[in-house]
Amino acid sequence: MPTTVHVVGTGTIGEPLTGLLVDNKEALGLDEVTFMKRTPLLTDRSKVTDLQRRGAKLAVLPERRNAFAELGITADMTDEEGLDRATVVIDCTPVGNNHKERYEALDGPLGFMAQGSEYGFGKMYARGINDESLVHGEDRFLHIVSCNTHNMSALIKTLAFDEDGTNHLVDGRFNLLRRANDISQDGSFVPSPTVGPHGDEDHGTHHARDAHDLFATLGHDLNIFSSAMKLPTQYMHAVWFSLTLDRDITRDEAVDLLKANRRIAVTYKRSANSVFSFGRDHGYFGRILNQAIVPIETVTVRNGNEVIGFCFTSQDGNSLLSSIAASMWMIDPDSYTHRIEAVKRYFFPEV
Repeated sequence: MPTTVHVVGTGTIGEPLTGLLVDNKEALGLDEVTFMKRTPLLTDRSKVTDLQRRGAKLAVLPERRNAFAELGITADMTDEEGLDRATVVIDCTPVGNNHKERYEALDGPLGFMAQGSEYGFGKMYARGINDESLVHGEDRFLHIVSCNTHNMSALIKTLAFDEDGTNHLVDGRFNLLRRANDISQDGSFVPSPTVGPHGDEDHGTHHARDAHDLFATLGHDLNIFSSAMKLPTQYMHAVWFSLTLDRDITRDEAVDLLKANRRIAVTYKRSANSVFSFGRDHGYFGRILNQAIVPIETVTVRNGNEVIGFCFTSQDGNSLLSSIAASMWMIDPDSYTHRIEAVKRYFFPEV
């Protein structure tokens, strides 16, 4: 049987993920990349046909095949056929949990993933954070955490954990300064800074809750809390962080830890537009795959054990990486770390 990754959805994660998979298909050891598009839209024709031109195969609902054809788009298969031939399914829609019952009835695929806010879909996963918690043959459903949860978790793992897994975090606080919408989206823009509620009594927003549950897969019960607000920008999210440790640390030590971690890029830029511009010019169609980008001049240490600073989130690039890593792990847990070296050129030690 061919090894096939099937992506459901062509939004802000689904489209670049399909492209990243098909453009690196051979290096990743894939025979086929397929993607499902639900709605035939004239405005989406260009991206669908370009993905097909690059080698990805389109799956559509059977009752909409003619509607796609009227737009000049020839479907390669139905959505059911796409699922039947899939080795791994990556759901990039905002309703992955609604699809889970259908996925559970399928015997063919080795595993399924959902993105971002699909809490409860399966075990939470972020590349480089909790790989050792994965159990092949058991973890068939994975929840790829949101881009900001990746960011926060990478900071915690880098600054508060030893290489042997010892946890030194006493308290973690995060304020997420979120972009209003992606540059590809026309809706949901806000005209002024808009603050969000604290819906979780223990963790504030879902970002800290999800980071807590991500580390819980490794047996840790982290004391972390997050707040969030939207800003009238489309560039990228930023995060203010404060990590209080149970040990002393100097600013130089904190900076050295950040610089040594491959998951994190450091930068001497201090504006989102300049960091975003680097991704546009050097990343994969605008995205770098580092978990986080830390403006190194913002990092400071207070009272000898509290690391404070700002961090930029890499525009879903971290979610793309985790989706690819999880796919490769489901296909072959013994070789997945080698396979994902195919996309290491989109990692940068400095931005």
